[in-house]
Amino acid sequence: MASTGAIPRAENSPRLVLWLLLIVYIFNFIDRQIVNILAEPIARDLDLSDTQIGLMTGIAFALLYTMLGLPIARYSDRPSTNRIGLIAVSLTVWSAMTALCGMAQNFTQLLLARIGVGVGEAGCTPAAHSLIADIVPKERRASALAFYALGIPVGTLLGMLIGGQLADRLGWREAFLVVGLPGIGLAIILMLLLREPRRGAVMIAARASVAPPRVLTNREALTAILGSRAFVLLLAAGTAASFLGYGKTTWITIFFQRTHGLSPGEVGLWFGLGGGLAGIAGTFLGGWLADRYGAKNRRHVMTAPAIGMALAVPFSFAAFFTSDWLLALALLMVPTLLNTLYYGPTYSSVQGLVRPEARALATAILLFCQNLIGLGLGPLFFGMLSDGFKPIAGEESVRWVLYGASFLGLIPAYFFWRCSLRLNDELDRHL
Repeated sequence: MASTGAIPRAENSPRLVLWLLLIVYIFNFIDRQIVNILAEPIARDLDLSDTQIGLMTGIAFALLYTMLGLPIARYSDRPSTNRIGLIAVSLTVWSAMTALCGMAQNFTQLLLARIGVGVGEAGCTPAAHSLIADIVPKERRASALAFYALGIPVGTLLGMLIGGQLADRLGWREAFLVVGLPGIGLAIILMLLLREPRRGAVMIAARASVAPPRVLTNREALTAILGSRAFVLLLAAGTAASFLGYGKTTWITIFFQRTHGLSPGEVGLWFGLGGGLAGIAGTFLGGWLADRYGAKNRRHVMTAPAIGMALAVPFSFAAFFTSDWLLALALLMVPTLLNTLYYGPTYSSVQGLVRPEARALATAILLFCQNLIGLGLGPLFFGMLSDGFKPIAGEESVRWVLYGASFLGLIPAYFFWRCSLRLNDELDRHL
């Protein structure tokens, strides 16, 4: 059991686990991303600068999210940890803090509430990835983790769609309340329907007089993870992709409001719906391609992400260049699909590049870099650039920033390609 990482499936149906974890992750991204579509009305109401918008949408959430993610992941890797309970508690905390965002009376209060959302969400994904890796065979792992990752585009779509419509009809404060509170009920459902599969493993091990797997020390776990050259390259690729993805998403919604004159509800409807559907297609397709072609040659697990990131560059630039907002939205669907091909291959490769005893920590390290650098600094960096360009570009400063962001997509493409060259030697060597 220790050598293969296989965990008896106990009382859970893998399909039920995957569907419930997907719903949790959808709530995760609704609560995380709704602030993007609400940023412009919040800025007008609280008189915020673009730099403050970047702080609110990025670093306020990401700071404690990333800092707490590593120790929580180590806790999740312990054989005695109930990962279902951990995810349910996390869901309760971030849902309550999302609702509190709607009660903020100034920038400081809103910043603290967003930090609370990050604290809650820190306990979700590392534990969820570890669960999925335990209950799904390795040959279907990329598809399973891509299915879980559908929570990103679906949650982003719903966050923009629901948040935009609520902002137009009720106001940004009510939007936070409406999307935040239902998560508490979902946490209760999660605890009632699922059981930690390790409990079954412990019982079987006890009956067979088999010693449970030894818990790795922090040094042993980090050495095992960072000893994989493919993982290090994947870390660079995923972090660069996240920096651009989170940074652009925040400012694209503002770009359509400032440059093209759309309301939050209109942006949420058109960009949220179109981008969400393209993201769903890209996420699903990326996992399917990785499982299909990666089974023949492990290198091809990363072929689609590398090519997709590179092909997305000209379409992104053209979308920000045109003065027709409908054409801009249509063009953005192509890079949105291409830029989401990496989710399933990346997260499944993380699970296959490290020992089973360090899977949650490996996921947390990737999320640490993706969210501290990507989510934390991406919106902030682009916001600071926008403020810097305003004296010469005026209201077009956001467009200028997005021009540059388009060409930076070649950076993650390069690292995904470099990672692919090592996968035949390193992927699934611990199984």
